[in-house]
Amino acid sequence: MLDRLVRERAIALGYAIDKSTRLTYTSHLQSYLTFCKIHSFPIDPTVDTLSFYVVFMCHHIKPDSVDSYLSGICNQLETLYPHVRDNRRSSLVARTLKGCKRLFNTPPNRKLPLSLEDILVLFDHFPPTTYDNLLFRALLVCGFFGLHRLGELVANDNRQLRDWRKCIRRSSVTLFDDNFSYILPTHKAQPHFQGHHILISSDHPELNPVHVFAQYLHQRDRLFRFQPALWLTNNGLAPTRSWFLARLRSVLPSTFAGHSLRAGGATYFAARGWSDDRIQSLGRWSSEAYRIYIRENPVVLQALLHGRVLQRS
Repeated sequence: MLDRLVRERAIALGYAIDKSTRLTYTSHLQSYLTFCKIHSFPIDPTVDTLSFYVVFMCHHIKPDSVDSYLSGICNQLETLYPHVRDNRRSSLVARTLKGCKRLFNTPPNRKLPLSLEDILVLFDHFPPTTYDNLLFRALLVCGFFGLHRLGELVANDNRQLRDWRKCIRRSSVTLFDDNFSYILPTHKAQPHFQGHHILISSDHPELNPVHVFAQYLHQRDRLFRFQPALWLTNNGLAPTRSWFLARLRSVLPSTFAGHSLRAGGATYFAARGWSDDRIQSLGRWSSEAYRIYIRENPVVLQALLHGRVLQRS
């Protein structure tokens, strides 16, 4: 009986973090182990060792990334070294990282947000004459008006990191003349598969997302009536991140990427005068994450201020 409890606990611990996060954390741990080997340090993550690791890594990657690396190392080593998180939060490690940020940080190279004009340009290059074009157009409007992260709509390029439970189901779709909706199984702010209801209306004078989505859905049901996933390419497989970005970058420059949809949608709704809390709710941000997002994306902040001026005038 005890053996089974140990086994079930091990399985549960394995699912405590997402597959992609676990792979990233493993990479972070590998960098720490390599550092210890190069400098003949013991693996024990003492305050000194972690502070030396910070200095070493900040000469190779951005200090903000080193901060994330430390989180991954703590996650991977905590079972063997329970004190690792206390050491990570120590004054020496924190001040070393702070000093490295002042020494080595560079301005971020943020991707531009998509605008409605950009989407219309993409529509001109991908007319609704083929099934895959219909799919791409539907993904564009859902990502933009639903404030999606690209990973919520498409499959990971790495097959080992794909999770069927994250796929949006065709059975969750509801389509009306003036809106459509579906259930997003999970997202970053709510990783426990409780589901989130996404509703997109036709209340956009420049572009009607309901019409674009309905065009795709009609052809999808005609070809793949018995397939459970909502998003499918013409070969019956889920579209991947590289599939989407290849089409996007065949028209737009590399200054646009997958996150441009989410940033563009937030900018669009801010410019229309939507309140902070309404955009935060639509984008499924936690309060702190939304404040960071606005602070780090000046284009969205400018649109928010502009939208408020329009509301007052």
